[in-house]
Amino acid sequence: MKYFSQPAGLGHDGLQRRELLSLSAGLGLSFVLPGLPGRAAEKRGSERATSLITLWMHGGPSQLETWDPHPGTAIGGPTQAIETTIPGTQIAAHLPLMAEQLQHLSVIRSLVSKEGDHERGTYFVKTGYRPDPTVRHPAIGALVPYELKSSSLEIPAYVSLGEGQWPGRGGYLGDEYDAFRIFDPGQGLHNMRPRVGDRRQDSRIEGLSMLSQSFRRGRGQLADRTMHQRTVEQALTMMNSDQLKAFEIEEESETTRKQYGDTRFGRGCLVARRLIETGVRSVEVSLSGFDSHANNFEAHQNRAAELDPAFAALIQDLRARDLYDSTIVLCIGEFGRTPRINPLDGRDHWPTGFSTVVGGGGLRSGVVIGETDPTGENKDPADPIKVQDLYATILSQLSIDPDKELMTPIGRPLFLCEGTPLPQLLRS
Repeated sequence: MKYFSQPAGLGHDGLQRRELLSLSAGLGLSFVLPGLPGRAAEKRGSERATSLITLWMHGGPSQLETWDPHPGTAIGGPTQAIETTIPGTQIAAHLPLMAEQLQHLSVIRSLVSKEGDHERGTYFVKTGYRPDPTVRHPAIGALVPYELKSSSLEIPAYVSLGEGQWPGRGGYLGDEYDAFRIFDPGQGLHNMRPRVGDRRQDSRIEGLSMLSQSFRRGRGQLADRTMHQRTVEQALTMMNSDQLKAFEIEEESETTRKQYGDTRFGRGCLVARRLIETGVRSVEVSLSGFDSHANNFEAHQNRAAELDPAFAALIQDLRARDLYDSTIVLCIGEFGRTPRINPLDGRDHWPTGFSTVVGGGGLRSGVVIGETDPTGENKDPADPIKVQDLYATILSQLSIDPDKELMTPIGRPLFLCEGTPLPQLLRS
C-alpha cells in the first residue's frame, strides 16, 4: 500500500506577467495561491504571521547519536556528549554548533509511535495519523497553507527541499496541497525560467491554449480532475514572478552560504529561510542517510557534519532577521533507533522513546521533556509524548484550531489533529 508519491512537476515556459494575466483572464484562469500578503510578509517579530520549517531526518535518526546520548553506558557506544546552553542538558558531541543554539529550542526525548516501518512511520509522523486504507490524511505541512490562506503569493505555499523519499502530501485536501519539490535546492532554477524569447513564448502559450481548449471540449468535469489547467496556471504564474528569487542563494554573502554549508541540506536550509521571508508558510527540508542498520556511528557522524552547521545557521539567521518569533522550526524523523547495538555496529528501528527538537514561533524554549532509560532495559520512556500532542501544540501556535473538523471528499468528518497541546511548550 503506497501512501506517498511525487507530485506532478510544473511546466517550464512563461510570458511577461502582464501578458500572462491578460491571456489567463481570457482562459478563465484564477491566480490565487495561499501565502502571506505583501505587507504581512514585510513584518517582523511577533507581529508577523507564524510559519513552519520542518527539518526532516529521513531514515530514522538515532536519538543516542543526536539529542539523547548516554555516553559511558552499555547502550551508548562510542558517541560522546557535550554540554549545551540548556543547563544540565547534553547532546551528541558531533553537534557542537547546535549545542550553542539549544537554549533557543526545546528537546523532547520521549516521542512514541507504533509504526516501525519507514513508510508507515513517515506517514504517521508527517500526518499525526496511522495509515488507514480508507483515507489519505494531509501532512501537517499541508494543513498550514490550507488553513492560512491569502492571495498574493505567486510561488507554491508548501515547498519540499532535498531528496527525501516521501514528501508531505495534501491527502484528502487535494493534490494541489502536495509539497512542491526541489531536489537540489540553491543550484539555480533550471526549469523555472523561460528558455526562449518573448515572441516565441507568446506563440507557445497560444498553442498551448488552443490545445487545452480542445482537450476540455466535451470532457467537462473530467478535464478539471486532471488539474492540467491549474498546473499550467501555477507554473506560468511562478515563472514570471519576482518571488522566484527566494529559491536562489547567489544574492547571499559568501559568509552566509559557508555558515549553512555547501551541501544539499545546507543550501536547502538557506533557501527555506528565504522562502519563509518571502511569505511561504510551510517548508520541509530533508536530510537522508539515517537508516543505519550497519556502521551507525560513522553514518551519524557524517550526517551531523551537514545537520549541525545548517541547523545552527538557520536558527542564528532567523533570529538575526527577527523572523524567529514567527517561525516554528521542527527537527524530526520517522522514528529512532534501538538502544541495542547489533553485530554490524548498527542500530535498528525504534519507534519508542525517540527525540525531536522544536522551537521558535513563540514557543517556550530551553525545555527538556521526557527521559529514556540509560540501561536500555526499560523500553518505555518517562513522560511519553504522542506525536499528535506535538502537532496540536504546533497548530495552536500557528493559530490553527487542532480540534477543527474537516469533511473528506467521501463525507467523513475528521479532526485536523487528534492531540492535545503540550502546556510545557506554550507560553502562559
